Amino acid sequence: MARLVRMAGGIVDGRTLGASTMPQTEQELTAVAHSQRGLLTRQQCLSAGMSDRAIRWRLVKGRWTCVHHGVYLTTPERDDWYTTALAAQLAVSDSAWSHRTAAHVHGLIRESPAIIELVVDRERRVAEPAGTKLHRRVSVNRAVDELHWPWRTTVEETILDVSRKGSSDELMAMLGRAFQRSRTSEASLRAALATRRAHPWRELLELILAEVADGAESAMEVRYLHDVERAHDLPIGRRQRRSVTGGRERHDVAYDEQRVLVELDGRLGHEGFEAQRKDGRRDRRGAGSGWL
Repeated sequence: MARLVRMAGGIVDGRTLGASTMPQTEQELTAVAHSQRGLLTRQQCLSAGMSDRAIRWRLVKGRWTCVHHGVYLTTPERDDWYTTALAAQLAVSDSAWSHRTAAHVHGLIRESPAIIELVVDRERRVAEPAGTKLHRRVSVNRAVDELHWPWRTTVEETILDVSRKGSSDELMAMLGRAFQRSRTSEASLRAALATRRAHPWRELLELILAEVADGAESAMEVRYLHDVERAHDLPIGRRQRRSVTGGRERHDVAYDEQRVLVELDGRLGHEGFEAQRKDGRRDRRGAGSGWL
């Protein structure tokens, strides 16, 4: 993994994973706090020239609150999930969000997890802050997305981590969101899976990735191809066919000989009266062109 350091305005060459920005002035400290959702570490405060006495005074007066040992919230009124998650990461140096925490940040699962999960190198011995769960792994840097801070495991590693103890339905849902939002690719997932020989869903993942390579763009399309078309000996439809009415849209599956279209729509973007009207207009346009 590239050697990185997070700065208030982005990432530049420098120190390794987890190395916090060390401000040198009060102005820089303010900028760092702003970039960290109002959070500061004791090391950052001392680096900017603040004394222990000055830190204690702010805590006693209630201007700051101590979230974890050595991690302070400079805006005590802030109380949201992302701030809680970042405070946990700052409390454990050289760590990254992982498992369900990373999955939520990547948009793979909707519910924000109550427990913040972090990954650290296997050789490290560090206590778990309250409300967190630590995972240890070899070569942790290779599993971390080096382009985004706060640090989190890559989409591919996150999917494999979460699905180890999840159901096939949850795996399908995560894959669907990842493919639909272009967060990963068949090649990237294959490369990550190659390092997980004992993964419990390995066979299912290999099947899904083969179908993705053949043109299916979501886990729902993969399931339709495998559990509907092939399971019932139906014709194999054409994936992602251009609009039959000349528009910009694409149809998920088209059976040209039978002039039948199949749209595989999840709840996202298809709930509510207006969304149903939009889908109805799409279907009527197809019917008007001789396609059902």
